Amino acid sequence: MRIHELAAIVVAAILGVDALVHVYWMTGRTWPARDTRTLSQMVLNFEVPFTPRVLAPIVLILVAGATAVLAKAGQVGDWVPGWIASAGAAAVAVGALLRGGAGIVWALGIGADRNSAFYRLNLTAYTPMCLILCGAATIVAF
Repeated sequence: MRIHELAAIVVAAILGVDALVHVYWMTGRTWPARDTRTLSQMVLNFEVPFTPRVLAPIVLILVAGATAVLAKAGQVGDWVPGWIASAGAAAVAVGALLRGGAGIVWALGIGADRNSAFYRLNLTAYTPMCLILCGAATIVAF
């Protein structure tokens, strides 16, 4: 297996798990939090409703990004036009870079309370995962 194929699988796995978590939240469940307000603060650092109307578009974007990256690496056949696969893979890389950069700012304590669950999750999970995602998507896209 070539490195860009492996990188595409890593990206698709991360985006796929994220999509599944969002689908789970669409059912009304709030794990790992006790309620939607706490979940929103933990995941986003501000309050947003965790409703299908909000979450369904996120799931679609995550699945589309995973599909584009896999298509760019030649893992899903040629039913996705090349320019869409290229643009999608580049969008995933740029989006993950932007989120990773924001995560670094939050890790410095700017805009995030150092005692919050969001701060700890951002530092230990969200930002590292976004930087891994950015690197892997960049390998595929370029």
